[in-house]
Amino acid sequence: MPKILVEKGFRRTPSMPETDNKFLATRGRFGPDLAGSASVVLGNVLIEEESKSMYDDLHNVVELPREVRRVVSIVPSLTESIAATDAGKIVGATDWCTHPADLDVTRVRGTKNPDLATIRALAPDVVLANAEENRAVDLDALRAAGIAVWVTAPTTVPESLDSLGRMLSAIVGAEPRWLHDAREVWSTPYDGMRRRAVIPIWRRPWMALGRDTFAGDLLTRIGIDNILRESSERYPRIDPDALPEYDIVVLPDEPYAFSPDDGPEAFGKPAKCVSGRHLTWYGPSLVEARSLLSGQLGVP
Repeated sequence: MPKILVEKGFRRTPSMPETDNKFLATRGRFGPDLAGSASVVLGNVLIEEESKSMYDDLHNVVELPREVRRVVSIVPSLTESIAATDAGKIVGATDWCTHPADLDVTRVRGTKNPDLATIRALAPDVVLANAEENRAVDLDALRAAGIAVWVTAPTTVPESLDSLGRMLSAIVGAEPRWLHDAREVWSTPYDGMRRRAVIPIWRRPWMALGRDTFAGDLLTRIGIDNILRESSERYPRIDPDALPEYDIVVLPDEPYAFSPDDGPEAFGKPAKCVSGRHLTWYGPSLVEARSLLSGQLGVP
């Protein structure tokens, strides 16, 4: 089987010069999931391939082959989501994609500096990205190379579950069991005691969660209210000595690796160190995030 390359939504073998490939295409462009077809002449062989057009979270039309076989993910939580659903589809991931621990695929550097040449060489059917985590200039460069890019952009837990459902249905063909379990976990409203919190995400300079963040929304659903949720910025700089009144400091271990010895001493209120993956990742970790974070934060 020759290696497959993607060009303008179709497939060609690398051994065939571009001038030897004649593309005769009719593709669906009139809805979120309309099938089209491509006729590709390779030498004496006529290959018919179906395609589908769908919308990502930014309402960009993403054209995918009817069966997605090769995925590069440049978002750790989306890498874990695909791996937990159909790991054989992943051919590339960032150095920061640490879950599952035994994921053995080509690494494409980081979320902010992906190796575009390596990604192109992997010939993915689609690259999975996030509007906040990845740079638009890199995503535009991938699109310009003829590679489909699917961008997620959830800012709440319900949005993340729906976003994952759309993405996984487009790539795998259906929602996995773990996503149904996550929906069930987060379907019950919290009705217990509430506490006001500051949630730092970085030090030197100090920065914290502000408005419209997934992590901030998740915390409200277990009784923790972000004191900076009305900020004009999503991640404002803060002075630990000049904050509105609060009850608790929530210190995740990513993106900054806060720990009991690095972070709590800067604040005059009780601090709780929590799992950054369970607070900030949307994917299979959502199944256990509610119970784990509630335990770490002392939520009844």
